[in-house]
Amino acid sequence: MIIIGEKINGTIPSVKKAIEEKDEAFIRQRAIKQVEDGANYIDVCASTAPEFEVETLKWLIETVQDAVDKPLCIDSPNVRTIEAVLKYANKPGIINSVSEEGGKCEIIYPLMQGTAWQVIGLTCDSKGIPCDVQTKVDIAKTMVEKAAKYDITPDRIHIDPLVMALSTENISLTNFVETLKAIKGIYPTIKITSGLSNISFGMPLRKVVNQNFLTIATYVGMDSAIMDPCNRDLMASLLATEALLGRDKHCRKYATAYRKNKIGPIKVKETAKA
Repeated sequence: MIIIGEKINGTIPSVKKAIEEKDEAFIRQRAIKQVEDGANYIDVCASTAPEFEVETLKWLIETVQDAVDKPLCIDSPNVRTIEAVLKYANKPGIINSVSEEGGKCEIIYPLMQGTAWQVIGLTCDSKGIPCDVQTKVDIAKTMVEKAAKYDITPDRIHIDPLVMALSTENISLTNFVETLKAIKGIYPTIKITSGLSNISFGMPLRKVVNQNFLTIATYVGMDSAIMDPCNRDLMASLLATEALLGRDKHCRKYATAYRKNKIGPIKVKETAKA
């Protein structure tokens, strides 16, 4: 599983405060902790007023890159903002995101041509988020076909089928699974991703819903997730699932994480008696 750390996002109150106060130490520590806990990419999302977004995202990019060596997932609903800040990234990462809404693909894909940048493709268009599987698949096909014109192969695309909140859409998970299977049936090398916690909005015990969604989605073939790598229970579920699926030889990753006190009950180090 490719883990995209979600904890540097201006919609989070503590991050919003850090952005307003330009608290570099807070942002740096958030990046370091996510990498220590297993993040492969660090998502950076400003979520500020449009007139400040480029400046804020540039600051976040530079602050995170000064703290960790992992590639970034540059996150903005405004493709012009992404276009403006992409040059500040030290290495190719993931662009979050494109869709069939407006001309987003036509702006982002030329920026990716001839590079190793990857992209998240949302299965929505100017009509919104479709409910049926076939429309989502058709949108994914259109985005992949457009990408091919810029020499962007399917393995560089993370399709997000946009899982809906289970509290409002009872078949949310089954819809996600059917869409995943249909898209992978057409493009075997494509990646499927999700904003993991979206499924649990409005639910009690959200953590439990997220854990079980992660387990099922991993089993059916989800390749990446925007998630909290610092959540011990979530990471335990992921590591256990990968061990059960035979992806963790001799369960070494699972056992190592437990031994290093990264999953399971927190072990308090005993202090030497005087």
